[in-house]
Amino acid sequence: MQISIVTASYNYENFIKETIESVISQTYTDWEMIIVDDGSKDNSVNVIKEYCKKDSRINLFQHENGENRGLAQTIQLALEKASGDWIVFLESDDTITKDYLEEKIKVVQENPNVGLIFNDINLFGDEERIEGFNKAYLPRMKKKLQELGTSNKLVKLFKNKGKLNFIPTFSVVMIKTELLKNLDFNSPNKPSLDFYLWLQIAKKCDYYFIDKKLTNWRMHKNSYISHSVDDKIRLDFDLLKNKYIYGKLGFFVNLSVLFKFHRRRIIRTFPKQNEVILFSKISIKNGVWTRIK
Repeated sequence: MQISIVTASYNYENFIKETIESVISQTYTDWEMIIVDDGSKDNSVNVIKEYCKKDSRINLFQHENGENRGLAQTIQLALEKASGDWIVFLESDDTITKDYLEEKIKVVQENPNVGLIFNDINLFGDEERIEGFNKAYLPRMKKKLQELGTSNKLVKLFKNKGKLNFIPTFSVVMIKTELLKNLDFNSPNKPSLDFYLWLQIAKKCDYYFIDKKLTNWRMHKNSYISHSVDDKIRLDFDLLKNKYIYGKLGFFVNLSVLFKFHRRRIIRTFPKQNEVILFSKISIKNGVWTRIK
């Protein structure tokens, strides 16, 4: 069973070596690594090319004329080039443990109905960001998973008043390739692209959580999330202006926390039992929720 490891690269020449080395060291060896560089201005491309020469399983692609087109188009190009039955997402500043693929292959073999597998994380890098994330996010993630067990429809994982994405980062996910076909990548909130994709497959997909720290998630000020947080704040503020968005659920988001906890997601709602509907498919008038047909 071949695994396609998809990595979007942008100006992380200081980190990409560790990312690639962590893939090369995998105990499960039937993989290909698809790296798409999104117009890096540093030496990232040359670093990646050197690894491509050393290992034929590593492949580098770029947008036409070396353009910068953003994360969504970069991932889409990588998916077009991938040939594996499963996709592993690995951001170019993160690493995975040497048994990452082996552990996930075991889950696939024992749970044939599972479509998305994710795991616990080890945080490293910026201590201040790590402290905030550990306090605000991880305890709630673990509590939710303990309530649900390990294998359920993905939609059940996301039915929560706190509006949190319990899949913390792209770099913990392995997903069936077929589930990623024909998805809308035009997220209304760019930093929330990952969750925007998961929501679209939520009712189609069983998930499995591996309670092991198989992903090393690097926290630093130059991360994609950090650069995009201003756009996220603006979009969140536009949504919050209509009090009915949260009044219906009896839930209020303090705008100030959005600066501190960038992983909060408010691009969706759950107006019906066991159903996920994106905000782009909802009309709100006089406090009444209506699905856009």
